[in-house]
Amino acid sequence: MTEDRMALIELAEKHADGDLLRELGELVLQRLMDAEAEQHCGAGRHERSDDRINQRNGYRERTLETRLGTMDLRIPKLRTGSYLPSFLEPRKASEQALVAVVQEAYVKGISTRKVDDLVQAMGMNGISKSQVSRLCEELDERVEAFLNRPLDGPWAYVWLDATYLKSRERGAVSSQAVVVAVGVSSEGRRETLGMAVGPAETEAFWTEFLRSLVRRGLSGVRLVVSDAHEGLKQAIAKVIGATWQRCRVHFMRNALAHVPRKQHSMVAAVIRTAFVQENQQEARQQWRETADKLRERFAKVAELMDSAEDDVLAFMSFPKEHWPQLASTNSLERLNKEIKRRSRVVGIFPNNAAIMRLVGTLLAEQTDEWQVTRRYMSQETLARVLSTEDQANLLDRPEAA
Repeated sequence: MTEDRMALIELAEKHADGDLLRELGELVLQRLMDAEAEQHCGAGRHERSDDRINQRNGYRERTLETRLGTMDLRIPKLRTGSYLPSFLEPRKASEQALVAVVQEAYVKGISTRKVDDLVQAMGMNGISKSQVSRLCEELDERVEAFLNRPLDGPWAYVWLDATYLKSRERGAVSSQAVVVAVGVSSEGRRETLGMAVGPAETEAFWTEFLRSLVRRGLSGVRLVVSDAHEGLKQAIAKVIGATWQRCRVHFMRNALAHVPRKQHSMVAAVIRTAFVQENQQEARQQWRETADKLRERFAKVAELMDSAEDDVLAFMSFPKEHWPQLASTNSLERLNKEIKRRSRVVGIFPNNAAIMRLVGTLLAEQTDEWQVTRRYMSQETLARVLSTEDQANLLDRPEAA
């Protein structure tokens, strides 16, 4: 006790105008570690005792980040076994907090500079870009597990879409296609089924992506909703073979590209009259009448409507309760906007792995939120879409039993 008291007095005199609390914290923790080491040894330092079961073997240096600042600790080493202070976990709590802060900030789209400011505000040392990247690599395990999890079917409806982010691959900056698939489970909840990153939306790229979903268990798909990308359409027909719904929002953009801006509102309103009909038969009739009305003034729009009738109105062959969700990829569009927002501060990703890390974590978080919010579709209405075989498989599941 006398030795400790003298050490405290020396600290007070030495740091009357300095960082006394941090030095005091170091002293207290050092004394605590020495006491714990003595317990592990069964005797004090240099003490001869029949109860001794181990011996000290020097120290190892380690820093501890706290709100008081960085503390330099000397952790006792033992000749037999290892010693870790009771106030430290295998990965010290402060380091875990730091990792959590950096990862959360990264996923939320906060810049590296702001992350550095945030870490310093917590009373810790600043953090470099390389440290941020190293810490965020710990997200990879979670993302990989999420994107490779089994997909227990059936998934009656699937939405597909892509957005583009910039990445530095092989020393050159280029736009990379980030493709995402979202489906509705038999319980009526949305889930992100998968994502992939590639140089372009080619048929081969989409085909391999869809095949990876099938290998993981994607089945029972009755309708796929997407834009009219040719490579994607061919991949859907080749791999899934389900009915294809052309997103009516994308179709409207394509149609209005052939119309003077001042006429956009009028033409859009006329085309939308088909979407408010009571059934698919009436919608088809209205669609053809609208195309004929527009043919004289906007021939290209009429031709586009002629060729797209089956695809744009495909959703109407499914339960009416599902029409608002099936007519477009709006739900995926909102997800893509969030991806863009969170990646905007990053600007150019260092590589495609960084894109997978950030976007994959975002998709995992979004899926978790969907699981605790209101169902996207009711189980009763979905049951009318599932095949007899799919319903039988659901009943055979252990949880159903």
